Amino acid sequence: MVLADLGADVVKVERPGQGDETRSWGPPYASEDVAAYFLAVNRSKRSVALDLKQPEGRALALDLCARADVVIENFRPGTAARLGLDAAAVHARDPRVVYCSITGFGEREPLDRPGYDFVVQGESGLMAITGEPDGPPTKVGVALIDVVTGLNAVVAILAALRRRELGGSGERVSISLLDSALAALVNVAQNALVGGEEPPRYGNAHPSIVPYEVFATADGWITVAAANDGLYRRLCEALDRTELAADERFATNAARVRNREELLPVLRKIFLTRPSDDWVVALEAAGVPVGKIRGVLEALRAAAPATVQVTHPSAGELELVAPPFAFEFAGLRRAGPPPLLGQHTREVLTEIGIDEQRLAGLVERGVVATAET
Repeated sequence: MVLADLGADVVKVERPGQGDETRSWGPPYASEDVAAYFLAVNRSKRSVALDLKQPEGRALALDLCARADVVIENFRPGTAARLGLDAAAVHARDPRVVYCSITGFGEREPLDRPGYDFVVQGESGLMAITGEPDGPPTKVGVALIDVVTGLNAVVAILAALRRRELGGSGERVSISLLDSALAALVNVAQNALVGGEEPPRYGNAHPSIVPYEVFATADGWITVAAANDGLYRRLCEALDRTELAADERFATNAARVRNREELLPVLRKIFLTRPSDDWVVALEAAGVPVGKIRGVLEALRAAAPATVQVTHPSAGELELVAPPFAFEFAGLRRAGPPPLLGQHTREVLTEIGIDEQRLAGLVERGVVATAET
């Protein structure tokens, strides 16, 4: 989807009948057959419904791959090779293709292990460090590893395309959920390597910075990020508690980390005395990083414009989250609606030379499907 946002013509190959399984991951649904989950990650794509279990379907898929700049597959390891759609097969037709494989666990045994974000959050250590110290391991509230893996794939694909542009050949890029999750642990992983111990859970606190966490207010919650000694002193001034900055137990971040159990109860009591909006105004005026904890809808409305309007072929007018970047000069094309299953089968196959008579035969034999059938 990110590549589509950036201007690529993205053709999504799905199985006839069911299609991408996220099409049915609901409620909520925007209409009877349009799950919100599918809408979230499929804007601006074209859909071709193609049965890869049939030889004709595999041949058509290989034709599509050989005409592409980039091929992305996320089968279990070994499946693409069994289908004759692996990097070797595609590169035999066009060695300049950038072929990207996304798997759950990379080139590790067992190779056919399925990859789901939730499982990888557990296997990677992410859940072990998420949640309250005295509570159970907790998943992140969104499928973050799926998202990070997709972004990693985009970066690698763009680098491979640039290398090709500079005179190189095609490339096979391998990305896994597990490797992406481990890389995303950044400082926590490095702390574990340096310290030789499993990192504990800190809830909404930070292992290496104090105060850097959530505080309850008179009417809600705020985040305060006093990430260095200067910001901490500004915080104490804004709270009218300058003695907390002078106290040797709290004067440096290292001291505050050691003495967090003495400092934090004092700060929590202070923040309970005023509403969130008051604290946000006061701390922003003092130059202290602060934020109000918002619900998702509230956040989307507060950050307007954060959405785009599209017209969906069955759900009608829809509001989607907008792409997260902007270009001053090149601009972005207008976001398109996520496709119906097989909505572009006829269009895409016509582009690769399939005439109407052959297309009708393919539809009749169940090799392909269109949105009309």
